[in-house]
Amino acid sequence: MRRHFHRIQSFAKKSLKVGAVVVVGVLVYKELSGNGNNVLHASWTTNYEPTVKWNSNWDRREPQSLVQPVRGGGDAEQADYHQKIDSQTPKTSRHLILIRHGQYFDNATADKERFLTSLGRAQAQLTGERLKELNLPYTSLISSTMTRARETASIIHKSLPHLKHVQDDSLREGAPIPPEPPLGSWRPEQKFFQDGARIESAFRKYFYRANPEQTEDTYEIIVCHANVIRYFVCRALQFPPEGWLRLSLAHGSITHVTIRPNGRVSVRALGDHGFMPVPQISYS
Repeated sequence: MRRHFHRIQSFAKKSLKVGAVVVVGVLVYKELSGNGNNVLHASWTTNYEPTVKWNSNWDRREPQSLVQPVRGGGDAEQADYHQKIDSQTPKTSRHLILIRHGQYFDNATADKERFLTSLGRAQAQLTGERLKELNLPYTSLISSTMTRARETASIIHKSLPHLKHVQDDSLREGAPIPPEPPLGSWRPEQKFFQDGARIESAFRKYFYRANPEQTEDTYEIIVCHANVIRYFVCRALQFPPEGWLRLSLAHGSITHVTIRPNGRVSVRALGDHGFMPVPQISYS
């Protein structure tokens, strides 16, 4: 270790003499890796290979995958091919505003009895006011069919009365996939098997790049549940979906996911609840 330190120090001194401070890290890493051909995983250099590469056709809407390629065609055929590619290429973005429901009575058994607490109703009102304050051109308001999500969406709807509130059963809470690391020793395999397929189908239903005919960005509000949102975020960012339980979302929080025309996905906000007074923040 001391020998490596002296080598690093020597490289640093040489680099400082020629004014090349920026390349010290790269030079040192190249030297310590031997021949310089090894894969280096370091966030502070550009000399590395990604552990996982982005799948640009994750939604099966990559324009090149929708148009039959030309094999050995002339200029006219090539021009026609590129015209078809252009016709299948989106020009706008889709924004998904994912809202976790407000606090509810979680000690009840039947769903109809698991309705919002007074705090949960106040949280939903604050979320609705925040969405109105953001003044985005919202295009739809969708919620899970579970009582707590429907109630939350109804309260939000008072702040955005121009939207039609529709419900979707596929957005119900559930167990999307066995988490890693596991949570205790209990693993409801049948529940994961059933809920996982439904929640994955909901992801495929709502997460995709815009249609080529779309002329303006869309902003869809989806009121659902913590497990569903956390799974959606992991899937959308192409992170290991088993890591969903490592994320935490407050009641009434806002998660903003953007899907660009080229299919790239970014999260503008994750579980944002900074608009709520501290006494009204809760997680369970």
